[in-house]
Amino acid sequence: MTEPLWTPSPDRVESTSIDRFRRAVSSARGLDLPDTDALHAWSVANPGAFWSDVWDHAGVIGTKGDVAMQPGSAMADAVFFPDASLSVVENLLDGRGAADDSPAIEYRREDGLHRTISWAELRRESAAFGAALAATGVGAGDRVAAWMPHMPETVISMLGAASIGAVFTSTSADFGTAGVVDRFGQVEPAVLVAADGYLYDGGKFDRTEQLADILGRLPSVRATVVVPNLGDPDVSGVRGGVTWDGFVGPHRGAELSVERFGFDHPHYILYSSGTTGKPKCMVHKTGGVLLKHMQEQQHHLDVRPGDRLFYFTTCGWMMWNWLVSGLATGATIVLFDGSPFHPGPEALFDLIDDLDITLLGVSAKYIDAVLKSGTRPVDSHRLSALRTIASTGSPLSPEGFAFVYDGIKADVHLASISGGTDLCGCFVGGDPTKPVYPGEIQGKALGMAVEVFGDDGERLVEGQQGELVCTVPFPSMPITFWGESGDERYRSAYFDRFPDVWTHGDYAMWTDRGGMVILGRSDATLNAAGVRIGTAEIYRIVEQFPEVMEAVAVAQRQGSDTRIVLFVRMADGRELTPDLETEIRRRLRTEESPRHVPSVITTVDDIPRTRSGKISELAVTAVVNGDPVKNTEALANPEALDLYRDRAELTLG
Repeated sequence: MTEPLWTPSPDRVESTSIDRFRRAVSSARGLDLPDTDALHAWSVANPGAFWSDVWDHAGVIGTKGDVAMQPGSAMADAVFFPDASLSVVENLLDGRGAADDSPAIEYRREDGLHRTISWAELRRESAAFGAALAATGVGAGDRVAAWMPHMPETVISMLGAASIGAVFTSTSADFGTAGVVDRFGQVEPAVLVAADGYLYDGGKFDRTEQLADILGRLPSVRATVVVPNLGDPDVSGVRGGVTWDGFVGPHRGAELSVERFGFDHPHYILYSSGTTGKPKCMVHKTGGVLLKHMQEQQHHLDVRPGDRLFYFTTCGWMMWNWLVSGLATGATIVLFDGSPFHPGPEALFDLIDDLDITLLGVSAKYIDAVLKSGTRPVDSHRLSALRTIASTGSPLSPEGFAFVYDGIKADVHLASISGGTDLCGCFVGGDPTKPVYPGEIQGKALGMAVEVFGDDGERLVEGQQGELVCTVPFPSMPITFWGESGDERYRSAYFDRFPDVWTHGDYAMWTDRGGMVILGRSDATLNAAGVRIGTAEIYRIVEQFPEVMEAVAVAQRQGSDTRIVLFVRMADGRELTPDLETEIRRRLRTEESPRHVPSVITTVDDIPRTRSGKISELAVTAVVNGDPVKNTEALANPEALDLYRDRAELTLG
């Protein structure tokens, strides 16, 4: 029997927002909901009533209306809060009782630059940016795009756009010209906000030359707001160019617009990774994103007014949008721009102590990298305010779970969460009232009717591997995909696999405790001797070896069959010796199965990743099978693919 790594005390359980919510729903509706499992069962059986109660308990500001959900003829046709009206800005800038001069944003850059933005200043700057947009002719429904580092001006740009009903979209400053144009070119922004450059791992990267290239391919842009991040940018040669102060300055002192829009008014456009073609442009709802994020943050991660909320992210990953929503609960959001390992692996833990951060959000790969670095923050840092660590981006291994409690902090809620850009939220995640077990996500997110389906659409039970699906509507389903045939492409992407059921594209399995293990992306699932294998099952074994930094496993066609090829990136100074290769094969065979043993194990110096840091198994699969990689601009390091070409031991058979 596996023992839990952490169990919350009864006092801690009673203090959590999710337990208070459970008690409130039970009392108000005359229900017997003894625990969060019962609360979840009620939430998916009664989605309208549930999301109505979330609106009230989370403290959404606006007019809710009398109808919480109108079912449609299909799952995608359901409409939430058809008579509601609300303002994102009114909710995010309310402060929830925070003093005007208290911090709304704490900003830190890897070189030590730091700024504190008070609630009052954030309101003033957002009002000025919104007024400047309006003066430029931008109105409700127009697009405002940001090609920006993770800095306060990006947040202010979004808030200013939302204040007048404009639609906001962003990518990170390290995207190349084609990657930016592939995204923004589809949605035709009226205004582009761009920094002159960014810092990373001790280096400075000027982006002014790329900005000129981008503008040459974005004819819709009529104003380009250049933000000084490296110095004092010269905007004289920039089409429609104006500095940040030149754009915002004349409108400082303007009143903040808090015009309320419908629940389904477009708020964000987010993008798929784009590794198999042009990125999909997902149009997200004003109310849907806000309500989903407030529910997740308050109930599943116990975020409270006055907390310090930090997620290591870029502006090209949905966790940026998620982080900014923390303002709606009255939390101070912490922005960090740069490398989390500069000048060393202790960088983020120094930040936690410096700012008394209560929630640390990182990728699973970050936790693995800290473990392999030998750093033990439990021995060197206070971390006294830290209550929650959230992990996402890829499955966190059982060893990663154990390291959090042994090497970081023993009394912390570790919430492994999983969802996607597609819903700008989570399907499964944390529960601060439950024990944490190694390698498991604790359970289903409230309101999310998550199941695991087999190939024929049958519901699978614990221990059986299949497709992660959702069978009941939820408010953060996208409105559509931007562009021609957007509705058709949206429905095809999620509802074709199983009729009227959202199929997410993750390969998953329930545990006997009601927890979930994500086994990898369905489209990257390996097939060995007719049996599907999730890549995460291989990685959790291989990456335990101290000699191995990380790995990528792919399927290579061999005539009418396929074989598994495993690439490993070795730690500095380490080699893939015959003995190590033998031990890797032995561990995979004994701890997983003979089908998990790769036909080929070989080394590689780098592994291609998407801009959000996820390993691109599809790109490597294409290369080793001699297929074209459709969109290398979606990769942060496309040059890594050259390492996989022309390998003698991988000659196509």
